[in-house]
Amino acid sequence: MTTNTNPASAGAIETNDVQVIPAGERHGKPWHLFTVWSSPNLEFATIFIGFLAVIAFGLNVYQAIAAVVIGNLLAGITHGILSTWGPKTGLPQMVLGRSAFGFFGNLLPAGMSTLVAGIGWFAVNSTSGAFALQALTNWPIQVALAIIVLVQIGVAFVGHNLIQKFERYAFYYLVVVFGIGAVIILSKGNFAIPAGKEGFNLIGFTLTAAAAYGYTAGWTAFASDYTRYLPANVSAKAVGWFAGAGNFFATTLLMSIGAIAWTFVSPDGNPTANYTQAIGGGVLGALTLLGIAVGSVGANVLNVYSGAMSFIAMGFKFGFKTRRAIMVALAGVIGSITAYSAISGNFVGQFEGFLLVVSYWVAPWIAIVLTDSLLRKGQDIAALVQDEKRENPAGVIAFVVATAGSIWGFCNQLAYTGPFAKLAGGIGDITPLVGFIAASVLYLVLAKLFGTDKK
Repeated sequence: MTTNTNPASAGAIETNDVQVIPAGERHGKPWHLFTVWSSPNLEFATIFIGFLAVIAFGLNVYQAIAAVVIGNLLAGITHGILSTWGPKTGLPQMVLGRSAFGFFGNLLPAGMSTLVAGIGWFAVNSTSGAFALQALTNWPIQVALAIIVLVQIGVAFVGHNLIQKFERYAFYYLVVVFGIGAVIILSKGNFAIPAGKEGFNLIGFTLTAAAAYGYTAGWTAFASDYTRYLPANVSAKAVGWFAGAGNFFATTLLMSIGAIAWTFVSPDGNPTANYTQAIGGGVLGALTLLGIAVGSVGANVLNVYSGAMSFIAMGFKFGFKTRRAIMVALAGVIGSITAYSAISGNFVGQFEGFLLVVSYWVAPWIAIVLTDSLLRKGQDIAALVQDEKRENPAGVIAFVVATAGSIWGFCNQLAYTGPFAKLAGGIGDITPLVGFIAASVLYLVLAKLFGTDKK
């Protein structure tokens, strides 16, 4: 194994996992975060949210764009805030979550992060990349999937520095390819409001905003994973701005382009093939298919890297130094099997819809860790979160009640509709809002009750 004598080396296997990054290994610049969070969202799964807004949720193009802007803006703000915690502590996000959940209680959100991102979204994005590579090369889908998966696991296996470099250089290619495609889609888009879509569609609007928020905020559980190597004295404002803006920029651009595209693109058949044909096919179509494949890799190296990090943050002990890398490989294998099952069973779209519902766990989690941070008023939590004997039942109770209650009662997506959403038929989906408010209020009360807001 290569030893990391150069802390910025992209070729050395990372041996740090969830411990504090020492000062001698701190490196990087805040602007790098813009490409780290833009590249993984420059992919077809992001465009698909725009498809849902227009085709499934019945919005006109203006309503769809407004909804994704609001959902992504809210997600980008909290993502930027949590990103600033990495340089201060040198710790990954799910370890920092122990402040609000305690050591044992943190098993729940860390386990959710592992399953939803490291396996679930890994599978969805792998299938997207595999379909694009198959369309580009005419290789069997199994071969295309294997190539996509091997590249993803390989980059994430090496670790943080290679991921940063991959996302940065992939961004230059992806932003050009998808940018050209965006110009073509804009030139062809049908911006006339169809009959029946003239009025404000509150249901479709909240459905789209919630789906966009759930998709984009899902990255926030990893926020400090990619900022903890930055120097401790780096500008917090710059870190928050570049991380949040990178997340907002790519998701909003492609979701909006997806909404515009399906004002004239056929909703029938393969959405990826239909989209590439809409921008003209030929060389640009081929480059876009390659971009979709590269974008899926960009998304999944983060999913599987941070999914493995979340698993280690659950507190499991392993007797080897490269446990992070080994867990990446294991998560990749499980995610690959899931991806192949989704392709073979032809339920990729349904699986993505399911993950959009499950992703609503992020809103209560964000609310709890933010509320905990406000209650501690700048307290240094690095030592606090590394205490394996410390527990905080307030976080666990607030999380379970708010997450289960908001999803069960208010979710209104294709995969599931809750009873309160059915009763309030004119509202649509306010799951993230309900979950966020309920979790924050519950944690505020319970933390004071248990006396865990100061210790």
